[in-house]
Amino acid sequence: MTFRDRLWRYRGHRILPHMKNGLRNAGMIIFIPVFLVIGFFYFKDHFPVSNWTDIYEYQVFLQYKEWNWSLILKGIGLSIFTGLLAVGIAYFSLHDTYKSIWHRQKITRMFYSNRFVEEERVQGESQWSDKKVTTNKITYFPRAYYKKKKGHIYVRLSMDMSRFQDRFLNVGKDLENGLFCDLVDREVEENFVVFKLLYDASKKRIPIQEVTVQNGSMKLMDGVYWSFDKLPHMLIAGGTGGGKTYFILTIIQSVLKSNAEIKILDPKNADLADLEAVLPKGTVFSKSSGILMTLRKSVEGMMKRSEDMKNMPNYRTGENYAYLGLPPVFIFFDEYVAFMDLLEMKERSEAMGYMKQLVMLGRQMGYFLVLGAQRPDAKYLADGIRDQFNFRVTLGRMSETGYGMMFGDTDKTFINKNVKGRGYADSGTSTIMEFYSPFVPKGYDFMKEIEKASVVEVGASATAVASGNVATASETSVGNERSE
Repeated sequence: MTFRDRLWRYRGHRILPHMKNGLRNAGMIIFIPVFLVIGFFYFKDHFPVSNWTDIYEYQVFLQYKEWNWSLILKGIGLSIFTGLLAVGIAYFSLHDTYKSIWHRQKITRMFYSNRFVEEERVQGESQWSDKKVTTNKITYFPRAYYKKKKGHIYVRLSMDMSRFQDRFLNVGKDLENGLFCDLVDREVEENFVVFKLLYDASKKRIPIQEVTVQNGSMKLMDGVYWSFDKLPHMLIAGGTGGGKTYFILTIIQSVLKSNAEIKILDPKNADLADLEAVLPKGTVFSKSSGILMTLRKSVEGMMKRSEDMKNMPNYRTGENYAYLGLPPVFIFFDEYVAFMDLLEMKERSEAMGYMKQLVMLGRQMGYFLVLGAQRPDAKYLADGIRDQFNFRVTLGRMSETGYGMMFGDTDKTFINKNVKGRGYADSGTSTIMEFYSPFVPKGYDFMKEIEKASVVEVGASATAVASGNVATASETSVGNERSE
């Protein structure tokens, strides 16, 4: 923190007691001036008083029977209509400002409803009589700030050693539900607890063309990344029609463009199996024997890469595959649970052993699993396997049990919406947020685009082999083996 930050730091709009009726106050600030201006210009040529100093002399107000009530009512009606129209125009043209005022009003009312405000009764003189009047005086109001920045809302609450301090740490769920946002982070900075909420997640959805892979990280939404180098392995769950297949195809296309090596396992011989027509031989498998062989070969290739990495002249302890210039290897395994259900006990145990080695050891060597399932049954993700899937996504409608299998015990309120590609995600922060998979336009030809990306990837691999990358060459030959 710089010296300037120590002296002053902008934390956002201060939440104050009068914001309890923020929307009403803002509306009146617009309505009243417009009402008065329209009324003045309407009545200035029609009002029966020409000289306001003679108002008592002529006793105009006592001659109400002579007033043109039709004119007066029209003027008042026009003034009210114009004032309300101005409020409506302000609502649509300054909608973000309106939402901010609304949010601050909700936060202020939350303070009152949760009894975070302390008041005392005080007596004073009435402005209109000699009688004593009793009013409420606020003796304590939480020091809080509200700020919107880059699609996120930051709410800061002062840790002021009050009796409410422990409760301040747990208002994240109230903010999440009340502001219709997703709590993505909570941190404690000097003197404040900061709640970071994702605001209007649908606006952060990106088209498939913007999904990029750079420096071990894949962009999936504005501000949302799968940092597979640090948080390896992805688990995707979703029912039929939720957008799970399109999401997996999007990831496949993206990693191919980044020159990664891939393996695709589709035991149901469905959409992903169709990629066999456009991908190199030995990339796509649908039979159980080929899938088991691929898992075994992947473990062997991972161990071989570990040995090769240590023999490289630029090897350094603690560095990963990317530091040595090796390509990542992605294993896409759709309908994982369905596949495990079809296996015999011996084969199932064998597959579980391979899976466990890949998820436990794959990060440093650059082997990453992307599992898809309609229902992530815990019995096939036991022994710590599920905990290694740091990025978890649900798409489409799911039951409370399904959400529990994906995210564990959580007090998150899940809401199903009829939007394809919409769901929830945990990007490795243990905070669940609303998620929208990259938008795929109607008529998008995945087969054609993945074939193009595959040609680029094959060309890059050939260049790497020609330049003497022994580890890559050996792994490519191992990966291209196929069951007979």
